[in-house]
Parts: sequence; structure tokens; C-alpha cells
Amino acid sequence: MPADLAVIGLGHHGLPLAQAATAAGVDTIGYDTDPRPVAELAAGRSPVDGPLTVPEIRRMLAGGFRPTADPAELGRVRTAVLCAPTPLGPDRALDLTAVTDAARALAARLRPHTTVLLESPVPPGTTEGLLRELLETGSGLRAGRDFHLAYSPGRLDPGSRTHGFAGTPKVIGGLTPACTEAAAAFYGRLTDKVVRARGPREAETVKLLETNFRHVNIALVNEMAVLCHELGVDLWDVIRCAETKPFGFQAFRPGPGVGGHGVPVDTVGAHRPLRLVELAGQVNERMPRYVVQRAATLLNEHGKSARGARILLLGITYKPDLPDRQGSPADEIARRLMDLGAAVSYHDPHVPDWRVRELPVPRADSLYEAAAHADLTVLLQHHRTYDLQGLSVKAQLLLDTRGATPGGAAHRL
Repeated sequence: MPADLAVIGLGHHGLPLAQAATAAGVDTIGYDTDPRPVAELAAGRSPVDGPLTVPEIRRMLAGGFRPTADPAELGRVRTAVLCAPTPLGPDRALDLTAVTDAARALAARLRPHTTVLLESPVPPGTTEGLLRELLETGSGLRAGRDFHLAYSPGRLDPGSRTHGFAGTPKVIGGLTPACTEAAAAFYGRLTDKVVRARGPREAETVKLLETNFRHVNIALVNEMAVLCHELGVDLWDVIRCAETKPFGFQAFRPGPGVGGHGVPVDTVGAHRPLRLVELAGQVNERMPRYVVQRAATLLNEHGKSARGARILLLGITYKPDLPDRQGSPADEIARRLMDLGAAVSYHDPHVPDWRVRELPVPRADSLYEAAAHADLTVLLQHHRTYDLQGLSVKAQLLLDTRGATPGGAAHRL
């Protein structure tokens, strides 16, 4: 059955696009080279933690969205968007294996006049290099002449109530001007604003800049958090005051680590490394260790040892009010606390089960009782359901890594 759109890759990149397209009335199919997410979606369940809830997926299915494991369906669409994951490989470069597999599946069935778009984070040059070669070789068609080819960086703010798909400008860069306009025509159905880049390399580099911007600035405030603690300065008050400056400053806040699906890229193929990004990565990667050091010091200052201490971790997801744990620092923090001999438990309204080193971590049912019983409670993620004022009264000792508690109610990072 023909469709307007095929979203290839049904994970954190592809599902929000499929949701937006379905909601806009675009006849959409979802394809994945792995049949498991297809089966989960067909049953009305999410194949990954977030970014969509079960009710949202069921509304998509009711709106006509069709998950499929049949690659023949890819030959019956007007537009195909590749949203395959590109995690960091052992060499700290993006692993393009899933993008390659998706491109080959599409190339074997690619028809003339199809618009092919790539949204996965990739090194600059991938669209007009690797992807173009795979599509042309597999189809016998020529990009820019027989089919349109363009890149558009994915821009997601999972769980955000203010930055939805339609209200977020879409950057596009086509292989040719006609490719750019074909991409603009498609995305214009889903978003209020389309921004045309000079070409695919520029559009690819937009994603690189946006992701690294976040990590570098988080690293800066994480460094400031350590310094301010040593100086006896309230960093949270510093940030509150600094963000009143109407120009030249954007507020970022420290935390126990940096999670999420946008990984910092400090090396791009054979090109020179991005030294500042590399250093920022080192700063952010040490934050879980710093949190554990602060926890051990707090316990010691109150006459207790980390060995044998009962430590409750609150909020183990990477972002508030979502079940997604991708890159969450909670795992490393728990491991390091266990290595010190602490008895670790957790509470998170969005995570019913948690395993560290293949062993189940005890889950607290009653938050206040667990905090009262624990020698130390550590807030790692501030979910909306947490009453931090009440929690600060109940907890024997509270370490707030998010600066979310009222002033003086807890020890802050």
C-alpha cells in the first residue's frame, strides 16, 4: 500500500518524526532493519524508554501509522527519512553501521523522484559521500538528477512542553538547490519554519555545533561547581544573578553528569580533533566520581563511613519526568558507591526496575520512609512529583546535585 513517508529507524530519532508526520496527516510507515521495535510498536508499546508514551503510540496507530518489517514497503513512498542511531565507537568517532544498513535497505528499492533525507547525527560529508554512494550503487539512480538527497539535523527536546516539533525550526541542506526545495516542501508540512543551509555539509555541521555547544557549556558550569564549593561560594546564586544579563550569557546548570542521545564528538574522521570538546568531555565524565566524593565527605562530616551506609538515589533518568536512562550518570554513581561498601537503593517514579552490574537495585516504595531510613539521600534528577521541601525535612542528610531544593534545605553540588 503506497505511503507518503517512510521513517527508517524506529528509535529515539525516528519515533518523534513519525509522530509529527502522522499528526500532520502524512500517510506514514515506520521501518526498521531490526524487527523487534516493529513488533513492539504494532502491539501498541514503545520499543525504547521514551520519547513517546504508550497512549501517544496508540494515537499514532489510530491515526494511520503503520510499523513494518517488510523492506518492499520502502519502494512505495514519496519521501524516506533515515533516522538510524549513530553511537560513539571505541575510537570516539560516530559509528555509522546502522545508517549504512538502512541506506542499503532503501537503495535496493529506491524509485525515481523519491526524496531521501538523513537526520541521524553524522560527520560532515556523510550525506554527499557515503550515503550518496550507497544509494546510487544500490539503485542505479543518480542523486540530484533521479532522486532528491538532503540532510536535516534532528532537533529533539524530549518531554518538553514548549519546544514541540512544529515550533522548532528545521534546518535543511540539499545536494542541489532542487534537492533543498524538495526537502523544504516536505518539512514545511510538519514545522512552522524551514531554514535553508548552503548544502548538506553545512547542515551536518549544525548538528555537530549544537551538540558540542551543550556539552562545552555544561562542562564550564561543572568546573565552576567544583571551584565554588572549594571557595565557599553559592554557585546557584551566581547563576541566578548572571542570567539577568540581557546579552552575552546563557544560563547552564551543573549536574552529576551529562546524559542524553546527543553525544559530543571531539574527533571528525581524519580531521583535527576538537580540543575544547575533548577537554569538556573529560570534565563531564569526572562528575559522577565527584558526586561520590562529596557523598563520602558528607557522611564523614556527620560521623559516618561510606562503608555500610544506606544511600538512597533519587531520580535515575537522564532528564526529568521521562523514563529514558540513556547516558544517565546514575549507573556509574551507584557502582562507585557500591565499591565503597555502601548499601544503595533508589526511587524513581518512571523506572520500576533497575539493575547495576546485572544485579537488581532495591526500589523504595515509600519515598519519605526511605529518605528517613537512609543515612544519605542524593537527588540526581528532579522529577516534578518530588516535594523537595517535604523531602528535606524527612531526610537525615540530603545532597542535591541539581540545585532544586530551597536555599539552606540541603547540601548542594
